[in-house]
Amino acid sequence: MGLLDGILGNVLGAALGDNRTQPQQPQGQDPFGPIFSGLAGGSGGGTGNILLQLGLSMLQQNGGLEGVLGKFRQAGMGAQADSWVSTGPNMDISPDQLQEVLGSGALSDIAAKLGMSEEQAGSAMSQVLPELIDQLTPQGQVTDDSNNSIAEGLDALSRSLDR
Repeated sequence: MGLLDGILGNVLGAALGDNRTQPQQPQGQDPFGPIFSGLAGGSGGGTGNILLQLGLSMLQQNGGLEGVLGKFRQAGMGAQADSWVSTGPNMDISPDQLQEVLGSGALSDIAAKLGMSEEQAGSAMSQVLPELIDQLTPQGQVTDDSNNSIAEGLDALSRSLDR
């Protein structure tokens, strides 16, 4: 997964407040294990992979990057959405704002899949989604290839979860 490992490692590290530079993981090792060791009772990388898969799925189900960004802009949260795409710092979004834009059904589904409360799912996704969008737009703009990157990420994560 090479490049995807780096992107997803950055997303997870930033979303969980790990500002250290993560060394490149040797192929075959789970790059999410150390980051998610405390999440969900120490289940390790599997939960991180699932959380990222759910974040990518959320993007895909809501029209890709452009669709999700458009929804945030229409809800009056354009400054936040634009900050995630830009090369500067990302503005925070609350779980309530995320629910307002994407609906409670999306967070309910994520909570059920992760075996956590909607509040916990909203908190996790409000941290992961901005970082995920940021990592998918490294040059500060949405490219024509961004939806392919989402699909490739979903495919790679799906394969890693099947192991």
